[in-house]
Amino acid sequence: MSEIVHATIKDGWFREISDMWPGQAMTLKVNKVLHHEKSQYQDVLIFESSDYGNVLVLDNVIQCTERDEFAYQEMITHLAMNSHLNPKKVLVIGGGDGGVLREVVKHECVEEAILCDIDEAVIRLSKQYLPHMAEGFKHPKSKVHVGDGFKFLEDYKNEFDVIITDSSDPEGPAESLFQKPYFELLFGALKEGGVITTQAENQWLHLKLITELKKSCREVFPVVEYAYTTIPTYPSGQIGFMVCTKDATRNVKKPVRTQTDEEEQKLFRYYNKHIHEASFVLPTFAALALK
Repeated sequence: MSEIVHATIKDGWFREISDMWPGQAMTLKVNKVLHHEKSQYQDVLIFESSDYGNVLVLDNVIQCTERDEFAYQEMITHLAMNSHLNPKKVLVIGGGDGGVLREVVKHECVEEAILCDIDEAVIRLSKQYLPHMAEGFKHPKSKVHVGDGFKFLEDYKNEFDVIITDSSDPEGPAESLFQKPYFELLFGALKEGGVITTQAENQWLHLKLITELKKSCREVFPVVEYAYTTIPTYPSGQIGFMVCTKDATRNVKKPVRTQTDEEEQKLFRYYNKHIHEASFVLPTFAALALK
């Protein structure tokens, strides 16, 4: 079988170069390319790296690595789940690698977890090459729908306790997931007291985008806050989340449900009740911009 060649890999190094983070690039040393295909929606590349395990790349942008994925999956999930008193029905938009679904079903109160991703290739290949992330697909409470999340939401009203949007960057298939009409759909699909989290980019690179995103969310939700996590292989080492709720009296900066220290250490590698609160504490430049 001939060796797979990909434009992002040169001299044994993968290079993530994008106009969304001009003047900088992330590079990872490649042991071998495991898979490459052009799906109906995007370029899908999976390679084994020297130090970060298997890496999933969509349209030349890193989506997850086995070494650090938990920092993202846990935070986007549990910031929402622990801001809801009793989340029974949960929807994940995107997240075809299965990581968020894996985290959602850790909560015993969950009765049904539905994942809707537009690209079957991501689900199929994650099961093969990212089995630790994709284990959530095997859970009896999990259901999978392959399709457009925007269109999927149009069929639901007052249905979900928590909705988590694990999207790629606002280019290509995910562009509509960063706009006000999408948040209006989310609001309508939530039950009273419902909570959402959505991927909300990097404060070092995308502060203008985040500011506009927060403004759009505030026009829909009474409570809107920005939090972030640290993760080495995402641009500039951070990624943020918008956390919103329909309950105007709720403070999402403090978890309304908590686990014991022992439970946290068993369930989570990054998230805990203290980091939940700390993740909303922003550096001065970002706090001023996102007032």
